[in-house]
Formats: sequence, structure tokens, C-alpha cells
Amino acid sequence: MKNAIIYTFVFLAVQVMSSFIVTGIWQWAFGKSVTDDATGFIVMTTLFTVITLAVFLLARWCEVSSHWIRQRPWLTMVWCVVAAFGAIIPSIWIQEHMPELPNLAEDTFDMILRDRWGYLAIGLLAPLGEEVVFRGAILRSLLQWCSKPWAAIVISALIFAVAHMNPAQLPHAFLIGLLLGWLYYRTNSIIPGMAYHWVNNSVAYVMYNLYPDPDLTLTELFGSERTVLMAVGCSLCILLPALFQLNLRLKK
Repeated sequence: MKNAIIYTFVFLAVQVMSSFIVTGIWQWAFGKSVTDDATGFIVMTTLFTVITLAVFLLARWCEVSSHWIRQRPWLTMVWCVVAAFGAIIPSIWIQEHMPELPNLAEDTFDMILRDRWGYLAIGLLAPLGEEVVFRGAILRSLLQWCSKPWAAIVISALIFAVAHMNPAQLPHAFLIGLLLGWLYYRTNSIIPGMAYHWVNNSVAYVMYNLYPDPDLTLTELFGSERTVLMAVGCSLCILLPALFQLNLRLKK
């Protein structure tokens, strides 16, 4: 547990340090705050992810091994992608039926997702950096500390959700954290989680650019509550078989 706390603290500390560095440079070079410029925020996110990867990989807090991928689990990777697509609408539906939580990062996400380079930060760097930290380091240490794997997975999912520091993201981040934790536990590899995470964030980026209204609900998107329930049902018909296949194919 001690190591998990240290890893979380280092992750947040690198984020704060990167923010100070880029904010100072941006203010000096361009005379404006980095929080008001999408390019600056993307640069800050890139720097943060690169430093995080360097620290966690060089310190060997996340073990790097090609053992799992050498088994050529390509069909398993396909099912990870399918599961990611199938989970999106049910997760949004659940969140819409929960009490509304404040979205502290709404303006930031709006700024990043509107920028074509925003995909670099949201779709590519975030899945890589977060899987290295939250599954490769934090969950790995929790699994070594705790004799009950699901307890470790739940704790890591809570840390993952809280680390986003945005109440509106908590439900979805916690649910996806549980699934990503399970993928890591069954494979001892962050690669399946990276594939799932990449699809999840990529769909968010594409959907925002197709429907840029952040307050758009599923009912407004699909036209009626009945159609929404049909979409949720169809998504579950994708998600549940994918989870069943993954349960069969993932080797501990």
C-alpha cells in the first residue's frame, strides 16, 4: 500500500511541476496563460506524460516485458476493442441517471477536444501514461500487498477516478478503472488496457467533434428514451459477449 501511495504522489507531483514549467514559459514567451491556449495545454500534457513515463520506467516501478505480446494474442486484443465500444453507451446512460456532479474540467476539455492536436493528448498520450502509472505501477503494487485481487482492483480504480480531479468524471473513470484493472490482473500486462483505454478516449474525441455540445444527452442524440434503451441494450449485446470471450481467453 505504501508504494501505491508513493506512486500516486509522484504522479500528481510531476503533473504540478509540468504545469508550473509550461505556465511560466508560456507566460514569458506569449504573454498569456497556458490555460487559455489549447496548444499550450497540449504541450503541458505532452511534457507531463513524457516525464511521467521516464520516471516510472527508469525507476522500474512499471515492469516492461514482451512476454504477453509474444503469445500473439491478436484476437484477444480485438475483443478488448469490442468491449470498449460496447461499454460506452451503458456507461453514459448510468452517469446520466446519477446525481449531476460538477464538471470542473469542462472548459479545458472543450478547448483541447476542439483542437486537432488534442487527439495527441487525449487519444494517445493519456492511455499510455495512465496505464503505466495506474495499472503497471499502482495496481501491480496493490496486488502484491493485498491477498484479495478484487480489493486491489477496486482500490486502484478509486485512485484512478480521484486522480482525474474532476467530479463529473468519477463514475465513468471508476467503472473503466475496474475493467482495466481486471485486464491487467488476468494478463500481467498493460497492453490490453492500453487498447481499451485508447478506444474509449478516441471515441470521446470523435463524438465531441461530431456533437460539440457538452450538455447533449442520449435522449437528444437518439431522439427518444425508448431508442436510448434500445441503444443500451444493443451495446450490452456487444459488451457482455466481449467480456465472456475475454474471460475465456485472458490467461493469468
